[in-house]
Amino acid sequence: MVDVTAGLNSLTFDPGFTEEEKTVIHLRARAAGLTFSGCAHALYLCKLVRSLRCVLRGHSAHRASAVTPAAGDGDLCVGILGAGHLGKQLLLSLLEMTDIKPSHIKVSTRRPESAVEFVPTGVECFFDNRRLAAWADVLFLCCLPSHLPRVCGDLRSHLSKHCLVYSFISAVPVTRLAELLGHDFILKPQYDFVGGDAADVWLSCSSLNTALKDPSLIEASCPLTMSGGITLSESWVCAVLCSLLNICTSAGLRSSDALSRINRLFEGTWTNVVQLTTSSFIGSSRASSLHEDEPFPWISLTDAQTKETPLLRFLLSNECVQQCICAAYKSLLLTPGTLHIHTHK
Repeated sequence: MVDVTAGLNSLTFDPGFTEEEKTVIHLRARAAGLTFSGCAHALYLCKLVRSLRCVLRGHSAHRASAVTPAAGDGDLCVGILGAGHLGKQLLLSLLEMTDIKPSHIKVSTRRPESAVEFVPTGVECFFDNRRLAAWADVLFLCCLPSHLPRVCGDLRSHLSKHCLVYSFISAVPVTRLAELLGHDFILKPQYDFVGGDAADVWLSCSSLNTALKDPSLIEASCPLTMSGGITLSESWVCAVLCSLLNICTSAGLRSSDALSRINRLFEGTWTNVVQLTTSSFIGSSRASSLHEDEPFPWISLTDAQTKETPLLRFLLSNECVQQCICAAYKSLLLTPGTLHIHTHK
């Protein structure tokens, strides 16, 4: 059948919009892409951390005195501070796409009634930022920048050292957050949106949980190779790996055991090609003085995200590692629930 509209530009989609309206479509793609990528990367982190904690829980059965209860508990406690659009989308994603129990997810918001629909699932909603900070293993900041001073005042003296704070507050750099919170275990993704025709891929994200099962969108959001007009700083990947290492350090693991467990998280995607070593994280000079029986020194995530570190140099110089991280991301996001960990030696 012949398309009688072929060549008639006035009947195509774009000419129906003014230049101003086309800008709105561009902003819609930007908002959808950033929401999708933010939630996908948060899910990736939670799945990795929960999987590592499951391994540590098995380790604690042999060395219970060396592992703190928080670090050895495989049931990750996730707090969400703020129940606006992003907070709710993140919560829905965690409920749908991970094995984290609803009873292990809590939300603190100034208007708990706005999240009442989640109460039947088992998620607890309240307004008590201090309580949330003292309880959570991973704490997502989804509040407005204007609320940050008060929020940080609430959190500052109630965050435990092992609590990983993950900030979606775009206007505040990680260095400033560290100052306000008096805390250096903070992850903050740094996104840039360049737009272009490639950004149209995000316009299909009408339902986030449906979109999170779409291989093409997972591919577009893959760290280190992001497409769709959005980029994510490579230092975010470094900070994720350092977060895993700090969790092992807080559990009292020897450096050799920590590396073994972290490499095992990516088994099947990179261990047959290359493995992370002590020098990957802290450089060869410091690595030579660290004994295998010693834990790794605590790594500042602020430094990991703002400085040129040995891990960043290692990552950028190893294409195989980059490919393996991308493969692990896609495999993990497209796997329902949490990552399956091989516990054999």
